[in-house]
Amino acid sequence: MINVAVLGSGGLGQNMALLIEQKKEFRLVGICDRGGYFFSEDGISGNTVKETKAINSITDLISKHKNKIDAIFIALPNLPNEFIPGIAKQIIKTGFKGVIVDALKRTKAVEMIKDLDKDFRSAGILYLTGCGATPGLLTTAAALAAQSFVEVLDVTITFGVGIPNWELYKSTIREDIAHLDGFNPEIVSKMTDEEIIKELEKRNGILELHHMEHADDIMLELANICPRDRITTGGIVDTRNPKKPISTNVKVTGRTFEGKISTHQFVLGDETTMACNVNGPVLGFMKSGKWLYSLGVRGTLTSADIMPHFGVAKENYLEVQAKQKLKEVVSVK
Repeated sequence: MINVAVLGSGGLGQNMALLIEQKKEFRLVGICDRGGYFFSEDGISGNTVKETKAINSITDLISKHKNKIDAIFIALPNLPNEFIPGIAKQIIKTGFKGVIVDALKRTKAVEMIKDLDKDFRSAGILYLTGCGATPGLLTTAAALAAQSFVEVLDVTITFGVGIPNWELYKSTIREDIAHLDGFNPEIVSKMTDEEIIKELEKRNGILELHHMEHADDIMLELANICPRDRITTGGIVDTRNPKKPISTNVKVTGRTFEGKISTHQFVLGDETTMACNVNGPVLGFMKSGKWLYSLGVRGTLTSADIMPHFGVAKENYLEVQAKQKLKEVVSVK
């Protein structure tokens, strides 16, 4: 049984609680947001998440109950870019030892998390970043599809998201608006809800996103799938309807050893929601993280690092840590 704490009780956090109720190998023991937290060693039901929580901080939850928590999912909005990396630094200071998983989207934010690799190692933490839908599910599908080729020429990720509830997912909507021309995380983080709503009204509730700064690029580049300039992410978000405006998919085009050019395509079912495609993979990678943690792996990995490797990766953290452990054993002898 993996005892999980969820940081963030918005749409993803609340739906994660409902998902964990149906996963026998997981137990939700803590959930919080910026205003407070709720903890129960016996487990928390999905409905409890919506109730008023005690007025304490995120770090209070982890500091007081770290010995009862195996893994943490950070489901907080990442505005500005350094917000979740800042939360990660706070967790390190609590003395928590275990697995942390996020669903970060932006390249710069993932780079900031990667820069904390040594700090996570020293603290006894395995941090898995980019483990949602994209980056995450679709990124790792691309890494797997790449195995058919000797060279990957193009990776195109296209997503469709339908959102039925502005209040529940307004943090996610804010993150998407930050990708539009004329906006960035710093600008959006200062906008009021009223200003966000006006921007949505201008666009009839539809956000069309092109050539996004999405961490699929750095994750696939570090996994040596292909250079980041061959990776494109975009999509359409309907903020007024639950139905997806388009199907979510990833296309991987490459050259085979026989000299042929071909394209693999992986399409997600339209019935699966954003919560399904983010939270499901998060738990899957969390479980892999627990396994790797039991083998002594610490530091920072992306979801793509856990997939079959393609060529010689620029930065194989599993190999780096194995060599470091060997040096430590030799020095002790």
